[in-house]
Amino acid sequence: MINSYEDYKKAVDTLKKWAYYYYVLDNPLVTDEEYDRLYREVEKWEQSHPDKIDKTSPTRRVGDVVLDEFKKSKHITKMWSMEDVFSKEEFNDWVNRVKKLTDKKFSFYIEPKFDGASLNLIYNNGTLLRAETRGDGSIGEDVTLNAKTINSIPLEIDYKEFIEIRGEVLIGKKDFEKLNEERIKKGEPPFANPRNAAAGSLRQLDPKITAKRPLLFYPWGVGYPVEVLNSDEISAEKYNEDKQKFINKFKTYKNMMDFVYSLGFKMPPKRGECDSENLDYVYKKYEEFIEMRDEIPVMLDGMVVKIDELNLLEEFGYTTKYPKWMVAFKFPAVEKETIIEDVIIQVGRTGVLTPVAVLKPVEIGGVIVERATLHNFDEIKRLDVRIGDHIIVIRSGDVIPKITKVLYQKRTGNEKLIPRPTHCPVCGEEVLDEGALIKCQNLSCPARIVNTIIYFAGKNCLDIDGLGESVAKLLYDKGLVKDVTDLFKLKVQDLENLPGFAKKKAENLINAIKKTKGIECWRFVNALGIEHIGEVASKKICENFGIEFYKVDPVEFYKIEGFGPEMVKSIEEFIRVNKNRIETLIKYIEPKNPEKKEIKNSPFLGKKVVLTGAMSKPREEIKEILENLGAHVSSSVSKKTDFVIVGKDAGSKLEKAEKLGVKILKEEEMWEMIGENNGD
Repeated sequence: MINSYEDYKKAVDTLKKWAYYYYVLDNPLVTDEEYDRLYREVEKWEQSHPDKIDKTSPTRRVGDVVLDEFKKSKHITKMWSMEDVFSKEEFNDWVNRVKKLTDKKFSFYIEPKFDGASLNLIYNNGTLLRAETRGDGSIGEDVTLNAKTINSIPLEIDYKEFIEIRGEVLIGKKDFEKLNEERIKKGEPPFANPRNAAAGSLRQLDPKITAKRPLLFYPWGVGYPVEVLNSDEISAEKYNEDKQKFINKFKTYKNMMDFVYSLGFKMPPKRGECDSENLDYVYKKYEEFIEMRDEIPVMLDGMVVKIDELNLLEEFGYTTKYPKWMVAFKFPAVEKETIIEDVIIQVGRTGVLTPVAVLKPVEIGGVIVERATLHNFDEIKRLDVRIGDHIIVIRSGDVIPKITKVLYQKRTGNEKLIPRPTHCPVCGEEVLDEGALIKCQNLSCPARIVNTIIYFAGKNCLDIDGLGESVAKLLYDKGLVKDVTDLFKLKVQDLENLPGFAKKKAENLINAIKKTKGIECWRFVNALGIEHIGEVASKKICENFGIEFYKVDPVEFYKIEGFGPEMVKSIEEFIRVNKNRIETLIKYIEPKNPEKKEIKNSPFLGKKVVLTGAMSKPREEIKEILENLGAHVSSSVSKKTDFVIVGKDAGSKLEKAEKLGVKILKEEEMWEMIGENNGD
C-alpha cells in the first residue's frame, strides 16, 4: 500500500527494476500479476497526486497526447548511411581501401546488423530529452512520445553528460506475424516485413497505438560526441573538448558499447573483436551470424564491421554518404523479383484450401524458389495479385516463401484474375466459404484422407511401420481405406495381391497396425491431427484429462498452461465433427492413460529444460528420461527456462542461456543428479 511520497518513489523504483529485468535482460523477477498489481497502485496514487508524478514512472510510457504531425528535428551530429558489401571479395576490397588511409595498426569490432528503423536518443543529465528518426541524416522527426512507450529504452540513465545513443527499433518475428494476422482480420493491409512494421509503429501520431506494438530497441553506436557535429546547438569548442575526453576514456568501440549496455540497454546476441589481419575470424563470425539468423527472434540482414580504435575514426574520415571506417557485410538476399506463372490450390489435412503461386524459378539465398504461399483469397483480393504479375517474393530460413509486393507498374494488360474456388479441386465437392478461409467439408476427399493417414501413422503418432505416403495412397486408390478407422478392418488377404505386396509384407503391415493397441494416450491424441495441437499439447491434454478428453467441457481446456482461445476452439470444433470417429478409434486402439507417478526428490520436477549439443545417448531417449522425472523439455531457451543441459559442440542455445543467466548443466552433471536421486 502506498501511503506517502516516499512509498510512491520506492514503488516507482521497484517497477523500473522489474521492467528492466523483464524487457532488457529477459529475466523476470516477479510474475506479471505482481507487476500489474504494483503498477495499478502507482497509477492510483498518481491520479490523486498529479503534481507529484515522477516523470520517469513506467506509467508515463503511454502518452496521452495525439499529435497532428511530427516536428522536424535537426540532429546534433549527423546520422550516416553505411556502405554495403555482399561478398568476401567486396569485403577484401574495403579492407584494402581502409589500410591505405593510415599507417597505424588497427582492429575490427563486429556486431549484428539489425533490420529495423534507426533511432537517435538524446540524454542530458541522465534524462531522455528527445528521440529522433534518421530522416535524411541531418534532419529527422521528433518521435519522443512514441519512444517513451518502448520498454527497452530507459527514460533515465546513470550518465550525467550530454550523449546521443543510436540504435535500431525492431519488432520480433513472431510478434510481426501476429500483428499482420490482426491487421488482415480487421481488413487492414499487412506490413511487408518486420522493418516496415517497426518503422510504421514508431511513426504513429497516437503514442497509445505505438505502446500496443511490442517494439524493441537495440543500440549500436554513439552520436555525440563521437560523430561529426551537425548543429550550432552545441559549440565546436565544447564538442571537441567532449569528444577528446570521451575517446580518452573509452579508447575502443567495444569499450564504448560495453558502457552503453551497462546503462540499461539490450545487448546483441553476438559480438566480436579481432586484429585487422585476421580476416578468417571475420569470415567465421559472418558464417555464425548467418547460421543463427533464423534462431534469434528479430531480423538480421547482415554483420557490421567497424574500426575499433576511436582515436582513428577521424583519420579514416567520411564520404558524403557514409563513414569510411565501417561497412555492412550483408547476408545473401532473401527477397527477389519474379513472375507468377500460375496459381494452384492445395487442400490441407484439415480441409483448408490454400492458394499457392507457381513462380518463374528464382534463386534466393542459395535456394531455388518456385512456389510461394498466397495465404488465402481475401489476401489475393487485397493485393489485387494476378497470374502474370511481376512480384517481390521473400524467403527467410525455413519460412515458406511469400509474396510481399505486386509491381503494378509492370502490368501489360494480359494478366489474369485468380478466381475464388466454389468446389474442391481434388474431390469436386462444393466448398464451405467462411471468408478468409475456404474449406472442403468432404471427409472422403482424397486430399484429406491420404494426408490424414500419413500423419496418423507417423513416428510421433501411432508409429505404424510400413505405412508411408505411397502405401497410404495405394490403400485409398484401391478403395480399402476411405477413413482412418478402415485401417483396423484390414486383413492380410486384402493386401497380399496389391502391387508391391507379398504375403510377408502384408503380414508385417497388419502386425504393425495391431501393435498400436494400448499405445500411450498422448500419441493417440497427437495422431488425430487436431489443428494447433502437437506433441507437447497432446501430452498436457492426457495428463489433465486422459483418454476421455473428448467428453470434457471445452472451458476446462483453458486451465491447461499455454492453452489459449485458438487452441481451445480448434479442439472443440474437432470433437464436435469427429466425436463418433474418436470413440470408434478408441475401441480399436484402447489407448492407455498416463500413469500417475508420484515423483519424489527429483531435481527436475516441474522444471523447464532445454537440451543442446551432441549427447552420449539419443536426444529422444534423454528427453523421455527427463519427462519421466517431471521435467518439461522444450526446444528453445527463454527467460522461463530452468536448466540448459549441454553436450559437445553446443551452439547458440548455450550462448543465449549464458546471456539470460539460465542455469547450465553439463550432461555429466545431469546424470549425476539423476543417479543421486533416482538411481541409474
